[in-house]
Amino acid sequence: MSFQVIMLKKILVVFGFGLSLFLLWFAVSNYRAAGPIAEENLRGLAVSLAAAIENTTRQDPSFKSLTGFHPSDVAFFAIIDRKGTIRFHSNSDLIGSSTDNRDVLAVMQNKVISESRVVLGTGEKAYLFDIPLDIHGEVFALRLTLHTYKADAVVRRARLNFALLLSLLAVGWFLAVIIYRFAKREERHQMEMAHRESLARLGEMGAMLAHEIRNPLAGIKGYAQVIEKRPAEERNRKFAQSIVNEVLRLENLVNELLAYVRNESTSMNLIDSGGLISHAVSLIRQEAEQLHVAVSIECPENLPVLGNSDRLVQVLLNLFKNALQAMPDGGSLRISAGIAGSAVSITVADSGAGISQEDMARIFEPFFTTKARGTGLGLALCKKIIGEHNGTISVSSRVGQGTSVSITLPLQKGNIPGGSSL
Repeated sequence: MSFQVIMLKKILVVFGFGLSLFLLWFAVSNYRAAGPIAEENLRGLAVSLAAAIENTTRQDPSFKSLTGFHPSDVAFFAIIDRKGTIRFHSNSDLIGSSTDNRDVLAVMQNKVISESRVVLGTGEKAYLFDIPLDIHGEVFALRLTLHTYKADAVVRRARLNFALLLSLLAVGWFLAVIIYRFAKREERHQMEMAHRESLARLGEMGAMLAHEIRNPLAGIKGYAQVIEKRPAEERNRKFAQSIVNEVLRLENLVNELLAYVRNESTSMNLIDSGGLISHAVSLIRQEAEQLHVAVSIECPENLPVLGNSDRLVQVLLNLFKNALQAMPDGGSLRISAGIAGSAVSITVADSGAGISQEDMARIFEPFFTTKARGTGLGLALCKKIIGEHNGTISVSSRVGQGTSVSITLPLQKGNIPGGSSL
């Protein structure tokens, strides 16, 4: 698992916890504030009703105009004088009766407001609000009893929202855990599949490697046995040379295999692409002349790339040799280089036999080859080296018309120290 994926998972987990804590804090704060808000709503309503009643009684000291005053929020209300006599009550049967309620008398005497929650005879919870009234110089006490279902709806709604939010968070985290477990299971499944695929490829590579090694070993063994039986014969000199060639073939196979599987970091320097190409061409120039292959180079000056010259020369040599092997009867090999956006593009094109569409899909697979004595590691090694240099490699080909291989490497700015750094 890459570092970026791990960091992304950690960020998502931290974000999830942070969002959950914020939502919990919001829900708790909203729930705790609901009670005081409900009480404030009741108090504001009671003060407004008391002001309306006081204005009405000042205009009509007989309290008769209050008979039709029946707001829906009022359970009942009464006006009481200093002697404790009920001068008005929303229940007309109680008008004129006396009360010895000390709270009401204290409101008139101290001119203070009193509020409390009470339970009515019907079992309903109500809000009791006592306030002094000054009517034409005489002090009365107004007792308001209000229904609380509207105000309590705020608390109930906050309680419901709190419960819903907790439920949603619980369901969300439950689903997150389930998804996480499924993701981990899928990840393990993918790792197992990748491991099995790696084992299958390793088995295939081992079989092909054994086949490649067995053939030259059989030849070496046969030639050595002939030389052992008749060491003095003149023809054994050719057999000895064949042994050397087969050993060199094995050595080349082992070297390519080691180059493909090694992962150690390589030193990078600023390299001139033109010098790199010229150096690689000089190594195959003689072989090209023997095969009657015309080599042409088109490369402007000052195309610097950052890389390892030995590894990049190895890539070019592999491409050049593949091109020469595709033109046993002669042809042309064209090498061109130039700037493509922010990259240096190098193209190696030949006029050889070309590659079929069936083989094109597998040309970068290790040990895949269409040659009788090839190792099948050349293009796979090229792709690996170019990938180490943050570049790309692509192949286009037509049967009977030739093959073109394009390489792109990041263009570097700056002067190349000491020429081509080769």
